[in-house]
Amino acid sequence: MPVNLKDLSAHLGLSPTTVSRALSGYSDVSPATRERVRQAAQELGYQPNRAARQVALGRADAVGIVYSPATEFLGNPSFLQMLEGLARTLDEAGCDLLLAAAPTEDELPIYDRMVRGRRVDALVVAHTLREDPRIRYLQDSGFPFVAYGRTARADGFPWFDFDNEACSRLAVQALVAAGHRMIAYVHAPLHYNFAFQRHAGFLAAMRKARLPVDPACVLAGSLERRAGYAAARQLLAMPAAQRPTAVVVDNNIGGIGMIRALLDAGLRLGHDMSLVVNEGIPEDTLFGGIEVAAVTQPTAFESGRSIGRMVRALVERQPLDEPHQLRQPAYVPGNSVGPPAPR
Repeated sequence: MPVNLKDLSAHLGLSPTTVSRALSGYSDVSPATRERVRQAAQELGYQPNRAARQVALGRADAVGIVYSPATEFLGNPSFLQMLEGLARTLDEAGCDLLLAAAPTEDELPIYDRMVRGRRVDALVVAHTLREDPRIRYLQDSGFPFVAYGRTARADGFPWFDFDNEACSRLAVQALVAAGHRMIAYVHAPLHYNFAFQRHAGFLAAMRKARLPVDPACVLAGSLERRAGYAAARQLLAMPAAQRPTAVVVDNNIGGIGMIRALLDAGLRLGHDMSLVVNEGIPEDTLFGGIEVAAVTQPTAFESGRSIGRMVRALVERQPLDEPHQLRQPAYVPGNSVGPPAPR
């Protein structure tokens, strides 16, 4: 006969609430008790009635993240690795990660349905904007969330982010060290906070190196591969004397398009043109032995685990040890960077 929560509680001499919270990994139950309950559940073959537990605890046992298929974010390996780390951490607490696709770039209707319908216990807001209506909505609603990124006003809510200005600084420093003086910059739309900060970091790094910034060599594009391809074609169409000898791309989606265009034009990366790509190029992208120099996150998987721990604490109504977590990027050399070609 199947063992239910009441049977397991009687066997352990604990209240059903304590047993339920122990099985859910709540930190207000001691590690020793959680382990004792877990072992007893395994020995007795207890399978929790998830629906009943959700009703009893008033929880959905799910965390949501909304994305728009209008962008290519799901084609970004770093984002997928972050999701893997996030999902793994939530699963350890018996919680699911729900991905909701917004039919347009306006994600607010999806947020509203998830919050009003209590479909999730918390949300992760990804790819934050300078002025982000999603965050304002969640703050006004009093709904738990963690932002994967900052906004123009990075206070009043928990977030996890990287030092985006440092990303561009590291890229410029590497190119200047290789001898480059004419450096182009290709960026995502500046309403994304990461793009705004990386753009500011590029301009600051160029000023510090006392190098001019040619407005014709600072190109905006969408978060699509074709945007990187179009930017490369635009740079290559410039007169040879004005053409940059190196390029920094602020995202790896556009970086893939940039590389494809340079190779299609017959250029040798690291010889005819040097290139640094933020977040790096996916390992399964076949570019004939090219090792693209990159500014990367130390590990996107661990970033996801950190976000997952923050979300779990919010769901469990525990204080956050670090409500604002800023990580530093690292420069990874590659053969896509070399000295400027003679002219």
